[in-house]
Amino acid sequence: MPFSDYKVALVTGASAGMGEAIVERLCQEGITVHAVARRKEQLAALADRTGCIPHAVDVADLAALTELCRDLQVDILVNNAGVSHPGSILQADENVVDTQINVNLRAVLHLCRLLVPGMVERDRGHVINITSIAAIYNFNGNSVYHATKAAVHALSRQLRVDCYGKRVRITEICPGRVATDIFGNVSGNHEEAQRQFIDGFELPEAKDIADCVAFAVSAPIAVNIGNIEITPTLQVPGGLSTMRPGDRVS
Repeated sequence: MPFSDYKVALVTGASAGMGEAIVERLCQEGITVHAVARRKEQLAALADRTGCIPHAVDVADLAALTELCRDLQVDILVNNAGVSHPGSILQADENVVDTQINVNLRAVLHLCRLLVPGMVERDRGHVINITSIAAIYNFNGNSVYHATKAAVHALSRQLRVDCYGKRVRITEICPGRVATDIFGNVSGNHEEAQRQFIDGFELPEAKDIADCVAFAVSAPIAVNIGNIEITPTLQVPGGLSTMRPGDRVS
């Protein structure tokens, strides 16, 4: 469905990184964009720059989320907000588990519950779920993050079943490493994260993810682009490790 057939979007995690870039791109296409994030000042600056409608809302706050969606008729829902805490489930504390479930999964489920029925009723809509290659591939650490993103991967496929027979399209975008602040947000040390994960690498940027969103949305109505995996050319998402009994794990 061309952009001209969609009028209103809601984007979570909109104050920085991929969410900010997605808001900018959708506004450029003439969409009225409701930009949702916790950081009020960054949202205000984004609104000044793009004309989006800012909402300083924590997606983990169900009451606030419900109130926000109460009177909205959204054509494009972009579930982008996400948090990550490194480490195995073997060492995870209660907050590490609950925070990631609340933001990465629970908020996505509730936004779909609140907004997708209207899309089905109007026979028009597009859900974009930003997950991660962590939804599909396993690598060291971030156990809860893997689990929540895998759940949204499954939800994305199930939404296609739930919306069967209606012109409601579902796209999952699975980024690998992207040059954003997420690594600094995870570690709490932005300078070190920049050196370790960004500097010297050839990486996709936030605008590249926004371009993927635009590509999926702008496809003809008969076309549903179900999954886009976007990684650096020089990144391999998988690998096989095997050890002998008695080998030590470093």
